Amino acid sequence: MSLLTDLINLNLSDSTEKIIAEYIWIGGSGIDIRSKARTLPGPVSDPSKLPKWNYDGSSTGQAPGKDSEVILYPQAIFRDPFRRGNNILVICDTYTPSGEPIPTNKRANATKIFSHPDVVAEEPWFGLEQEYTLLQKDLKWPIGWPLGGFPGPQGPYYCGVGAEKSFGRDIVDSHYKACLYAGIDISGINAEVMPGQWEFQIGPTVGIAAGDQLWAARHILERITEIAGVVLSFDPKPIEGDWNGAGAHTNYSTKSMRSDGGYEVIKKAIEKLGLRHKEHIAAYGDGNERRLTGRHETADINRFLWGVANRGASVRVGRDTEKDGKGYFEDRRPASNMDPYVVTSMIAETTILWKP
Repeated sequence: MSLLTDLINLNLSDSTEKIIAEYIWIGGSGIDIRSKARTLPGPVSDPSKLPKWNYDGSSTGQAPGKDSEVILYPQAIFRDPFRRGNNILVICDTYTPSGEPIPTNKRANATKIFSHPDVVAEEPWFGLEQEYTLLQKDLKWPIGWPLGGFPGPQGPYYCGVGAEKSFGRDIVDSHYKACLYAGIDISGINAEVMPGQWEFQIGPTVGIAAGDQLWAARHILERITEIAGVVLSFDPKPIEGDWNGAGAHTNYSTKSMRSDGGYEVIKKAIEKLGLRHKEHIAAYGDGNERRLTGRHETADINRFLWGVANRGASVRVGRDTEKDGKGYFEDRRPASNMDPYVVTSMIAETTILWKP
């Protein structure tokens, strides 16, 4: 095993200029992450300089067997925390051979929205709070939970410290450092209310980069849990009963909201979100009805409610934003399995471009 470890940790730059590029894309379910690697002649820092590639879409649920080729377009580059050196992770989106985005490519439409002059002028910032649950590999039961049983009630686990309260911190800290190494704007981590559940935050990040960075961070977390022999779940309600679900609260501001008088802009934006509540809920992740019940720090899925410092609301405004008269707000509705390209672009479209 020591020899295997030595080989895994080989520094390629000692012997060759060639690098390994891991091409990453989203599979047919909309939440499964796929990747494969290729050798390139030398270091690359601009995704437009990377070659397009292809894969068998019939094996990912994205193309029929008789016409299975799907084309990968490189869109964003991150340093590879696993291979290190000059090796890279490449976030890609997916197209037909004729250049049309395939149906599961949500990045293409998000790019159109974020490229609109009115959106560009507002410099939309996003802070994404990704909650997730770590499960025992063979049982699909949260780590730290007794086999076939339940831990003590919620209360001591949120930001908890200690062997009887915190489960999986080695995975969480490994992910934190790996994301910083990769160049991802990860801004923090914390243990969540349900034991075995954690959160990391991405941002503030501008426009399309928020989606690119969250998908890259998800890929890195999937790889780390693979190494640890733990199952990563983005299910919005992994355990039924009196246990918190998992969300992806989305913090958002525009240039106008961050400027003097921005609180009035925020209130108008929230009003527009309320008018399109059903459309947003439909795009905010599968299984969200099991999470948005009006309990466990959520608002009922059928009702739009906003408030200051209210964690039982659909949209929360912070005390500092109210006090300063400018700032940001938090959309608490997105599920943990949401597509960040869909959620971020839809919030921007509704609050900036949509004219009710």
